[in-house]
Amino acid sequence: MTPEELLRAAFGAAVKAARPAACLPRCLPPAPVGRTVVVGAGKAAAAMALEVDRKWIADLTGAVVTAPGCTVTCPRIEVIEASHPLPTGTGQRAAQGMLRRVSGLRADDLVICLLSGGGSALMPLPADGLGLDEKMAITRALLRSGATIAEINCVRRHLSRIKGGRLGVACHPARLVTLAISDVPGDDPMDIASGPTVADTTSCADALAVLDRHGIETPVRVREELLAGRWESVKPGDPRLGGSTFQIVATPQQSLEAAAAFARGQGVTPLILSDRIEGEARDVGRDMAALAHAVARGEGPVRAPCLLLSGGETTVTVRGNGRGGRNVEFLLALGIALGHADGVFALAADTDGVDGTEPVAGAVWTPHTLERAAGLGLVPRAYLEANDAHSFFGALDDSVVTGPTRTNVNDFRAILVLTAA
Repeated sequence: MTPEELLRAAFGAAVKAARPAACLPRCLPPAPVGRTVVVGAGKAAAAMALEVDRKWIADLTGAVVTAPGCTVTCPRIEVIEASHPLPTGTGQRAAQGMLRRVSGLRADDLVICLLSGGGSALMPLPADGLGLDEKMAITRALLRSGATIAEINCVRRHLSRIKGGRLGVACHPARLVTLAISDVPGDDPMDIASGPTVADTTSCADALAVLDRHGIETPVRVREELLAGRWESVKPGDPRLGGSTFQIVATPQQSLEAAAAFARGQGVTPLILSDRIEGEARDVGRDMAALAHAVARGEGPVRAPCLLLSGGETTVTVRGNGRGGRNVEFLLALGIALGHADGVFALAADTDGVDGTEPVAGAVWTPHTLERAAGLGLVPRAYLEANDAHSFFGALDDSVVTGPTRTNVNDFRAILVLTAA
């Protein structure tokens, strides 16, 4: 197995561990006396719904919303396709339909809510008086600003009629079981699809502070509503959420552990650095390059041959007009800092198969990448400054293309160091 093949196979092992078929069936609750209704949103929602449909022996109805390319056919659960990462009317109508489906239920009924990464954008339902176009503009500006996913989701929860616990409240008095695949650093339920079924510890004031901190142009009406606290989310202790449960069925850490187990099987020592690394993608790339150099010199925390693994969600402050992608931006910055380091290979990709808005999961870096780029007249730093790493790796035919994986446990980064000095 070549180094590139090893990296791609480790990524495959990480994705496989997070697929709904591998992690969801064992977490299903017992059937209720009354009705069972399924709702949900995210890039894995359709695949999760299919597993529920296959395993559930009682009566079942419901609907979930997912991203383009992530749909599957479920005999008893409607699958709706909406856009991502920016919300549209299709997602808004799907969110309204979810609220209708769970309204009027009784205490002996059950709601199974299936959540995964992408759910925030896929079920937009703006707060009273807020237009979808206004919410889209705010979301677009936040995505380009370098704000963390926790900051973005704080704003989303307070500009919504379904997030921040509001879907959970609508299910009352039925029993509510949420099953989630985590795509956020720290696996906080509030941040997975912006927490539609859990209480929110942040406030309208916190959301306004995020907007101001990142210089987001905010309509006067939005500022007034947030200042007055009129769009407040559901808070801890609300009795309407008292009987609900929330279970994370797949996490970034579990996927990193699957990649680590694969590496051990190949005679390579794995080291999981963290499953929750955040920060500017290019800064993280430079830091990781310094660590790889140290390992290659025999001075790091593990001896070569080794595989340095990490997850989380970096951010990109967009200044150029390129094709974006936080994983490829990380990888390009890493590679520039590595230089022509012999025996160091790397892969960075998003486990959902889409890095940024491109249908490309990520890319690979080898000790020969800079030499090959020079031969094609490519200037790596120029591509980095233009936020155009997808074009750089595409020109080298070094992109990682998986298609939609129908799961999402966020960024996957692997640096393979083969020899030590």
